[in-house]
Amino acid sequence: MQKIHNPKNEIILEKIKKLYEKNKKSDYITQKIINEIDTIIQDNEYSQKELIKILKKSLITENQSTSILDGLIFSRLIEIKTKYIRIELKKFFPNGIINLQSSSEINYQPLQDLLINKNFQEADKLTQKILCKLTPLNKNKQRNWLYFTDISLIPSNDLLIIDLLWTTYSYGKFGFSIQRKIWQKQNKDWNKFLNQVGWIQNGKMRRYPQEFIWTINAPKGHLPLFNQLRGIQVIDYLFKHVAWLQ
Repeated sequence: MQKIHNPKNEIILEKIKKLYEKNKKSDYITQKIINEIDTIIQDNEYSQKELIKILKKSLITENQSTSILDGLIFSRLIEIKTKYIRIELKKFFPNGIINLQSSSEINYQPLQDLLINKNFQEADKLTQKILCKLTPLNKNKQRNWLYFTDISLIPSNDLLIIDLLWTTYSYGKFGFSIQRKIWQKQNKDWNKFLNQVGWIQNGKMRRYPQEFIWTINAPKGHLPLFNQLRGIQVIDYLFKHVAWLQ
């Protein structure tokens, strides 16, 4: 059967390619980009299929690093109820778009699942548990919090996996690396940092968990939490971890 020429589809395809080429390596997704992706996805099933093709080509065929734009596209696509789209995503990305390879025995798939579904509060709890499991000091004591002396014992690869999961599925809004950049931009001023990420409200630290914001609409860098109720020494050591120098 001869393929019917459709000018509208060609326009959509060109728009997708330009958007991807321009923002693939971006470390920040603007609301404008989000709106453009939403418009493309809502246009028709052709647009949705083309976006899946782009994800497949980039992440499977070319084995490129996962970007926050990939995370945005994937997150928007899984919200679609169309049977074909759901089957295609399940076929090519059954566990999400991040290939998890840890140097430890930690299974990161539950964390990926929570973040895909935007269950940020449970993802935050699991993140804290994982970080504690990654430190040898917790083998016998089974603490559910970290001391600053524990931080250097966290394997770099695992810390980067956790961060990649958070940044990818929040479109570059959450994650330790995002928080670290905010801290650096504030000249490492902790009061300014705490205010900017929204951990302080009306001059006081928010109460856990009810006063924290567990949605994508939270301030940039708001999540994940990290011992902030115990002071800034631990997170200070986290921001100075050798993983960020790689």
